[in-house]
Order: sequence, then structure tokens, then C-alpha cells
Amino acid sequence: MDSSALSTSQSASSFRPTRRPSTSARRPSTATHRPPPPPRPLTHDEALDSLRAFLKERSSYDVFPVSFRLIVLDTHLKVKKALDVMLLYGVVSAPLWNTAAAQFAGMFTVQDVIHLIQYYYQSSSWEGATADVEQFRLQSIRDIEKILHVPPPPLLYVHPLRPLYDACRYLIRTHARRLPLIDKDPQTGGEVVISVLTQYRVLKFIAMNCRDITQYLTASVHQLGIGTYVSPNPDPESTNKFYPLATATMKTTVFDVVHLFSEQGISAVPIVDDQGKVLNLYETVDVITLVRNGAYTSLDLTIAQALKQRAVDFPGVVTCSPNDSLSAIFSLIKIRRVHRLVVVAGQDDPKPGRLVGVISLSDIMRALIGSDVPLGSAGVGAKVVDKVLREEGEDEVFATSEGTRSGGTSMEG
Repeated sequence: MDSSALSTSQSASSFRPTRRPSTSARRPSTATHRPPPPPRPLTHDEALDSLRAFLKERSSYDVFPVSFRLIVLDTHLKVKKALDVMLLYGVVSAPLWNTAAAQFAGMFTVQDVIHLIQYYYQSSSWEGATADVEQFRLQSIRDIEKILHVPPPPLLYVHPLRPLYDACRYLIRTHARRLPLIDKDPQTGGEVVISVLTQYRVLKFIAMNCRDITQYLTASVHQLGIGTYVSPNPDPESTNKFYPLATATMKTTVFDVVHLFSEQGISAVPIVDDQGKVLNLYETVDVITLVRNGAYTSLDLTIAQALKQRAVDFPGVVTCSPNDSLSAIFSLIKIRRVHRLVVVAGQDDPKPGRLVGVISLSDIMRALIGSDVPLGSAGVGAKVVDKVLREEGEDEVFATSEGTRSGGTSMEG
């Protein structure tokens, strides 16, 4: 066995932490997470207040089942092998671990793969870039960001016993899609990666435990202003008929869509026909398969061609109508994995199935938690995070240096 293969089995590990967070008591059973049913019917605002109170009483660690798997990637691992591990275990991101420093080193996400593709296509020597990409190690990703003039992602994390409400607020205010849970070993003082809190996990936790409350969220998503909807384009010369949404057709090239992912900080693009009817959805996770198979060398594939390489277990596009209630959305999240909803016109519309809007999990979480920071689509940016940290007086701030770990930014318990 060569050293790189050995690195995969050792560094890209799948494990369950052998201990609970350092200051936690015995973990309560899942049944105790359910709040008592309200004594009377609730208004929409009362239901929101009840959900927020529920989140304030639960820790970030409570979201996770008693037994779960965690994938951690060593920064010395080659990118291609890291992608193999992620596809094997069905994950789209993973914490990074610096073995030499024995500390958390950030996250490896699909956005990093997008940066790899951009680097490849901007290189003057395709052959040289191909060889580089094949040999890239995860620790080299930040070097690519410097070449592309991409701001490095700040290291954000939260203590696992921090109230879940605080973690959700932190996710919203930093525009992050995920938040690692980092604890300290009481014996050694070293860091321990407990897991990664995602928007989906939080919303699934609410859907599973708070049905007696979410049933009162009967207002429609459109009434509540949840999501981004097709609006009149202020630029009369623009050809985007679905402003401000980004869309593609079956004839659009994969690279053009990848450019949209990077430029607009989005994770999926609806695929529409000439009439605006939604045919499919191309997601950033689809790019992982292409890069893993070496197809980044031919990203002039059309979306129609690329979709043929998609895994057969793709669950399909999750859609809703503007008139669906927030309660119905939670009922859907309870029974299936949802990362976004494409809003389409109903059967009573002259053009049923046409694209109306897109609802992200960030939109849903913001509607629940509330935020005075508008949700954007640019991902986590250093300026946004700096603004948040100046306002969050209770946060313990460490130094970060262009994405290279010299501390981090945390919300300690």
C-alpha cells in the first residue's frame, strides 16, 4: 500500500467521539427534546416565540442523535482522495484537521472544489494545471484562493453546549451554511471536533420535535416573504427573464454554471425550458462527481450531458407553490432531506410549473430566528464576519491570518 492510500485510511477517518462535551451531563433521550403541547391554539407570532424559546433551552449538541458518524479530513490528504471519501460517505463538506498542530483547521466544502475548477481554467498550461490538481493537498486550497484573489473563509466555530438559538443566530449573521462544534479536552486542553451543525440539521430537529407548534405557522411562504422571487428587472437591456434568480438551460455549459456558483455565491441553479418551466436543478454537489472523475478537463459539457453522469439515487427537485404554508414546509422537512425548495406556479396558473422563486434553508431559518442583517448570497465573507464580531460582545475572538489557522473565531459556551 502506498503512503497516500495509507493517508486516506488514517486521516480521512469516520468516528464517533468517545466522550460527550466536557461540561455536559448525561445526554437526555430524544423524547425529552419535545416541548409540551401549547394549552391553546397559537397565533403565528406566538408560535415563533415558542420555537425560539425551545431553541434557547437546547444546546447545539442536542441536535445530534445519540450515535452519529463524523468525517474528518487531514489537511495533508490529497484533494482527489478527500472527494472519494466524501462521496463514499455521502457528505458534501468535512472538518479539516491539522495533525502537526493538533488543531481544527477549517472546513473543506464544495466551494473549495469550485475554486479548483476556476484555477484550472485560468491556468496558462492546462497540462500543468491538471497535474497540479491531481496532486493538490487540502492544505494547498488556501494558496489557490490567493491566486484567484478570493477572500479566505474565516474559521468560525461554536462550543457544543452553546444554546442552539445562539448558534442559529450566528449562522444567520455570518451567512454561514454550517458551524463546526469544537470542544476542549479537559485533560490535555487540546481541541476536539465534536460535529458540524448545519441549517438542515436544525430545521429537521425542529420539524421532528415541534409539530405541536409548527402546525400554527399557517401563513404562506409568499405572504411571509420567505425566499427570493422573480421580479421586474430594473435593467431594460438585461436578458434575464427571471431576475434576480440565476437560471440555466439544458444547453448551458457546466463551466458557465460553475461561474454562476462562484460569482453569486449560490449552491444550485434551476434548469428551465424556453417557457420558464422548471426541468431540473444543477447543484454544486454535482460538481464533486465531475472533479472526482477527472471531468474538470471537459467542463464544456452541456448541463444535459452532465446530468447523465449524476448518481441514480438523486432524489429529484423539491418544489412548492407560493401558497404553501410554512407549516407544510416543516412537514416536508420532517419526512425527506431538503436543501432548498424551487417555487413553481400551481395548476391554476396559465403556465403551471413555471419558475416563480427559490427558498433556501437560510431563508427559512431567518424567518424563524429573525435577523437585522439581510441575508445575501455571497457566502461567508471576512467583512461580514468582522462586523458581526464587533457587535457580538460575548464572543471570544482570536486572530486569523488569510484562512491559515492561528487561532479562530469562536462562541464559547
